[in-house]
Amino acid sequence: MWTAEELRRRLDRAQQEVARQGWTALLVTPGPDLRYLTGYEALPLERLTCLVLPATGEATLIVPRLERAAAEAALGDLRLRLADHPDGGDAAGLLAGTLPDTTGVVGVVDAMPAAHLLPLQRLLPGLRWVEAGRATGSLRAVKSPAEIAALAEAGAAIDEVHRQLHRWLRPGRTEAEVAADIDVAIRDAGHARTDFVIVAAGPNAASPHHSSGPRIIERGDPVVVDIGGTMPSGYCSDCTRTYVIGPSAPADFTDYYAVLQAAQRAAVAAVRPDVSAEAVDAAARSPIEQAGYGELFLHRTGHGIGLETHEDPYIVAGNTDPLVAGMAFSVEPGIYRAGAHGARIEDIVVCTTVGVRRLNTTDTGLVHL
Repeated sequence: MWTAEELRRRLDRAQQEVARQGWTALLVTPGPDLRYLTGYEALPLERLTCLVLPATGEATLIVPRLERAAAEAALGDLRLRLADHPDGGDAAGLLAGTLPDTTGVVGVVDAMPAAHLLPLQRLLPGLRWVEAGRATGSLRAVKSPAEIAALAEAGAAIDEVHRQLHRWLRPGRTEAEVAADIDVAIRDAGHARTDFVIVAAGPNAASPHHSSGPRIIERGDPVVVDIGGTMPSGYCSDCTRTYVIGPSAPADFTDYYAVLQAAQRAAVAAVRPDVSAEAVDAAARSPIEQAGYGELFLHRTGHGIGLETHEDPYIVAGNTDPLVAGMAFSVEPGIYRAGAHGARIEDIVVCTTVGVRRLNTTDTGLVHL
């Protein structure tokens, strides 16, 4: 979906970051970082595939020989030097030969397998190896208009699934049965694949990452439904809504749901350029703490989203980085009463030059089914 010109700009920015960090080179193995920089969605094989991006000079993409044709097709008009290695060949030696120096520091993406990294460390003992996730994450954190459009398409698709929950979520069915129907609906709504389906009913709603299971959904149950998938563009969706089965909910649940909704609105409203990520977290946390539920808010307020469901920036206490126009992330406070019930409201938002844009547009109010 990206032009060679856009990919070249990304490579140039990444190379500038390598130089800024003082690294000899950056090594990027298969995963979202490699796809973002080259457009190549390489298979994560036991055979080495690695982009070698030096601080200056030409980048090299090292691939298994049997994958060369696929790499060439994926790169298209992006003129990038390719070097291949046969089965049984010295892939580590090939990579070492592309490095401009055998001393200094090399940044390594977080996804690089030990099976590839350790042979390189043995071969190149003069190098110091550091995690590069912070650097590559910052490159991907600010989305282009095309990326935001792709995320908006993903948000609209997952919203459509939430609008259909009344078709599947009803008393007498199990969480797993409802989750299976949602799984199909996510793909029917335009996603290439389903990434996760959380259907957490009654006391299970107090577990933020509950695995949908055999519990039978009952009247009066609060039900947290957290769902997401990946679109053909490669960009992800993620949205949570909380439902109640039947006309009435537990009184204490209704009370804290109103607090939760106010907290989520406050956090969304706090989003604008130059506000710190932790300030948005604080905006969500403050109303919940003031109402006496602070200890029941168990997780950070949000995470970035793009080619991965979870990526930079993270909306959490301690992250003092300022928001920048183009950053996309979730705002998802929750309140969880162990053994009783719980609730979460999650929207994907984009920081804009003037404030915030919600990419999920369904109502955040409590829905009775």
